[in-house]
Amino acid sequence: MDALWLPTLSLLVGSLLMVCLNRTGAQVGVCYGMKGNNLPSPKAVVDLYKSQNITRMRLYNPNQAMLEALKDSNIEVMMDVPISALQKLARDNITAIYWINDNVMNYWPSVKFRYIAVGNEVSPNSSNAQFVLPAMQYIYKNIMISGLQDQIKVSTVISTQLLGTSYPPSEGAFRDDVRSFIDPIVLFLVQKESPLLANVYPYFSYSADQGIGDTNLAYALFTSQSVVVQDGNLEYQNLFDSMVDTLYSALGMVVEIVVSETGWPSAGGIGATTENAKIYNSNLIQHVNGGTPKRPGKTIETYVFSMFDENQKNNTESEQHWGLFLPNKQSKYPISFGSVPINSPPSQSNNMYCFDNYITIHLPTLL
Repeated sequence: MDALWLPTLSLLVGSLLMVCLNRTGAQVGVCYGMKGNNLPSPKAVVDLYKSQNITRMRLYNPNQAMLEALKDSNIEVMMDVPISALQKLARDNITAIYWINDNVMNYWPSVKFRYIAVGNEVSPNSSNAQFVLPAMQYIYKNIMISGLQDQIKVSTVISTQLLGTSYPPSEGAFRDDVRSFIDPIVLFLVQKESPLLANVYPYFSYSADQGIGDTNLAYALFTSQSVVVQDGNLEYQNLFDSMVDTLYSALGMVVEIVVSETGWPSAGGIGATTENAKIYNSNLIQHVNGGTPKRPGKTIETYVFSMFDENQKNNTESEQHWGLFLPNKQSKYPISFGSVPINSPPSQSNNMYCFDNYITIHLPTLL
């Protein structure tokens, strides 16, 4: 396939092929990571989601106990296909039939599946990259056979690391070496009217920039009081919008983006404090209802990472401190899924943290 098809498609069809699924309501979901040995029981987790009015969950694998607990909860679920399952699912349709029957049809409609995410941030240069699209196709085929293609959308999750050009947002473009991976996936999503799922982390871009100055931190936390990036007639006061719109530019605006992960750690890295985590997540919840400068008024369906601290994550210290709640279900800070923006001054941390898996987005000074 010609790697230049995507911008050509955008010019030909413009907004006509934009996937307008009417699926992006005001609710913000929360990711439920399970890499901890002290987490609450599945039923307790579901009860906590309901008590906090969290109506959407991202589940990183088809955990049977968790799926049982989700029955009749009215919580909508984004469920991942683990990377370890991709090769078998891409091999033939029989494997996909069993996977869908065991992990979806056995629970539907008591469990309200919203998305099947086939792989999370699969590297385009890894041996697993070749399996992503075939696995998506087989999963979709069996969702369609079940007559659920309008209720359950099939997609995959990408990282902003796939971007080669990230500034200004209107010039966003994927790296040349990933086009053969991402272009056929985007074409599939257009054809099936599915969104692209993307993990968007202003924190990683901010901290990779070594957190130089309060201006950059305010830009990352939604607390900047003035325009930071002027991109033609588009004005950006926060890094989240800039990153999302950069992805839209790279995609040629032909598919919807769902932010499948975003958040802020409360310890373990530059700017990783409880206060900053509270400011970011609270402002995020309020902000996503208003869209981005490129798509004003269009709600951004978003999933906060994550519900609990996970003590068995071992990449870096901060990886264990992304939870809204401690494993004992105690909230780290007051947060409401309908809160007003918080403009209190951001706090700094001197802990150094190196991020070599995420693209650094240049943070300009205030205009």
